Amino acid sequence: MGTAAAEAPRSVVETLVELMELPGPTGQEEPILAWCRDRWRQLGAAVRVSPIGNVLAHVPGDGPRLLLQGHADEIGFVVKSIDACGFVWLDNAQGGGGRFVHDRYPVGQPALVLGRNARVPGLFATTTGHILTTRPQEPARLAMNDLFVDVGASSKADAELLGVHVGAGVIWNPPTRRLGHRLFGKAVDDRVALALMTHLLAELDRGALAYDLTLAATVQEEIGLVGASSLVTPADIDLAIAIDNGPIGDYPGVDPREMPVSLGKGPTLVYKDGWVHYDRRILNQLREIASSHAIPIQESTYPGFGSDGAALIKLGIPTALLGISTRYTHSAFEMVDERDLFGALELLKAFVTTPTQPLPLGPS
Repeated sequence: MGTAAAEAPRSVVETLVELMELPGPTGQEEPILAWCRDRWRQLGAAVRVSPIGNVLAHVPGDGPRLLLQGHADEIGFVVKSIDACGFVWLDNAQGGGGRFVHDRYPVGQPALVLGRNARVPGLFATTTGHILTTRPQEPARLAMNDLFVDVGASSKADAELLGVHVGAGVIWNPPTRRLGHRLFGKAVDDRVALALMTHLLAELDRGALAYDLTLAATVQEEIGLVGASSLVTPADIDLAIAIDNGPIGDYPGVDPREMPVSLGKGPTLVYKDGWVHYDRRILNQLREIASSHAIPIQESTYPGFGSDGAALIKLGIPTALLGISTRYTHSAFEMVDERDLFGALELLKAFVTTPTQPLPLGPS
């Protein structure tokens, strides 16, 4: 992080940076989960861990049982092979995916291989420059078999001695940087939720808590909402708010008619995404509380998007989705505005301390 950000007072922004710079691709989330376990215990919550690694923190209260949730994993790759020259070849760590990785712009980014008892630095690379000029036609898009990681090895044995192995997770690993009110780097998705929940826990007036509160960090969201699919049941939780980053339409190439959301204008109430419609009873409560506390919010739908909120709804939990606007999602340079973080934190603090009645019957 640059000097200006380091000199800023400790806040949810600094916590977000700390979390962004930890490695935690899908299937290897332990550094993030350990951070949540330790930090949430330090803040006085009762912490437990599910058999698959989900971390839950409980703060007792007399009101309805509310779950706030975010996922721990980040976008990444998995080593599928190491060739004779020591180059590391990759598979997508996410579900489905596609043949092309061009839209994530990985080439030239610093890489980190999470190997056996070792973190191995490297470089995402592909065929470039003068070699490409000798070919009759340059490829229009980058396919998975065009992308590799150079770890500085000269042979397969060299790479294995460093700790690289088939199945190891691989992430891009740039430093987090600041541009005015904005931060950019890896893993805003979804460390932003964990940062917000941590500061809610730290700043909450527990005497004013209107809910029996549970926080959760879930595993393997990026491959199909896996961790959230077994997180809780209606016997455990009455309502939930999933917190995730979200796409926006305030930069070139995005039609604002499709995505009327911008950086710096507040958190977003999401009515539907590509998987589910979110619970309007909870969204209406969030909207009314934001209005009464003069907290700016935005409202949107998220086509082509899914969140752990869908898994919670399938489990029978009424769930809303709170989005934190993010440019350049699923890239090594995701960008978020600190003003949206501050607004989201204030909205969550106001929500959990506002006395409310149980949700009326029916998700109207």
